[in-house]
Amino acid sequence: MKYHDSAEMYLETIYILEQRQGHAHVAEISKALSLSKPSVTKAMAQLKSRDLIHQEDYGPITLTEHGRSLSKKIYDRHLLISEYLQKALKLSVKDAEENACRMEHVITESYIDAIKAYLSDKE
Repeated sequence: MKYHDSAEMYLETIYILEQRQGHAHVAEISKALSLSKPSVTKAMAQLKSRDLIHQEDYGPITLTEHGRSLSKKIYDRHLLISEYLQKALKLSVKDAEENACRMEHVITESYIDAIKAYLSDKE
């Protein structure tokens, strides 16, 4: 199932926060993505309705098993693209991260496979 870019950004952000501290809060997601708290609250309701997150009213947010699996895949793509941009194109970490964040939602699996092959040849 293909998720909308913004849903992927929310999932990735929740994944990162969950890895750091075990859960996320609306305020943290809002700050990380530079979005309003009402916008994040609305998005969390949508993710919850898709069974991607657990959240009690105004409580901490955690990923469901399916949400964690999906968000890990999104995050891993981000890391892979960032590594490629740094190694192949010699971009700075900052530039690679910024571009990876944009690219991860639009590139195809064949492009990901090509990046993996390129990076494995360079090791």
